[in-house]
Amino acid sequence: MLLASCRQHNNTANKSALLACLHNGSLAAQGIILSDWNIQSRGHQCHICEQAFEDGAGYHTVLAHENHEYLRRDICHACWEQQGEGAAERKGFISHWQGTYEAPPEAPPEAIQKDTAESLLRKLLETGDARWREASYILAVMLERKRILKVKEQLHEEDGRVFVYEQPKSGDLFTIPDPALKMEELEQVQIEVAALLEHGLPVEGEAWPPLPVEPTEPEAQTTEPAQTAP
Repeated sequence: MLLASCRQHNNTANKSALLACLHNGSLAAQGIILSDWNIQSRGHQCHICEQAFEDGAGYHTVLAHENHEYLRRDICHACWEQQGEGAAERKGFISHWQGTYEAPPEAPPEAIQKDTAESLLRKLLETGDARWREASYILAVMLERKRILKVKEQLHEEDGRVFVYEQPKSGDLFTIPDPALKMEELEQVQIEVAALLEHGLPVEGEAWPPLPVEPTEPEAQTTEPAQTAP
């Protein structure tokens, strides 16, 4: 029988053992389809009392098939003592095993990520600094070519054209004045944009872009002349 076979694997929490267990029974009779396999990760609290598991505490896991999906329920020892009896006879029961809870390790500090063209554009616009007028325009053009931004409007103001871009996914709008760059100015702005993407916005009191670190030459090792015995 499926239930008897499953009980042989009560202390085995790996997927291959459970799959072997299911193969020994009549899947069609239970309406279980193996392609539906979707076992959930271990919970961090008891499914019944919602008390958080302590590191090293024992717990019970029940795997069941309900509403055409697999459900995992992790239950503390106290609740299992009170309500665990008869779990194997309940509809949809597949397996039961015991385990020891291990608290997840602390998340490592997030690595410092370089700006993307879009995140950099947002930062430049938030500064409101006219210094970044040309760089903002170049970034917007880059994002338009990558189809990340779309031109929604092109306005003609006294000072020149103003492009209204939309980020389709978020619906955000970016208002970018056209700085009317000349060809001889374009290269310098592109260099500035590359530096912004590499190093981020300037920090007060620090050189920007940061000065390249000069490679240090290894010190030459001198060998003392061999001394001759007197």
